[in-house]
Amino acid sequence: MSQFNRFAPPQKVKVIKKTAAGKVIIDYKDVDKLRRMMSPNGKIFTKKRTSSTAGEQRMLSQAIKRARFMGLLPYTSATL
Repeated sequence: MSQFNRFAPPQKVKVIKKTAAGKVIIDYKDVDKLRRMMSPNGKIFTKKRTSSTAGEQRMLSQAIKRARFMGLLPYTSATL
C-alpha cells in the first residue's frame, strides 16, 4: 500500500518574501525558490497551492516568465 494519499490536499509552498513594511518581493533571479513554485513538468502552480493573493500570483508568474526568457528556468520538463 502506498504511503501517499491521493485524496489528501497538496502541500502548500510559500516562498514569497515580504519586507518589514509589508511590501512583496519576488526576484526572478532566485531560481531555486521559483523552481519550487513549478510542477516537475514546468507548469506554474495555482494560487491556491502557493497560498498567495491574486496580485502576488501575477508577480510570481511574471517572475517565472522573465526567468524563462533569460534562460534561467526551462520552459518544459525535458530539460529539468
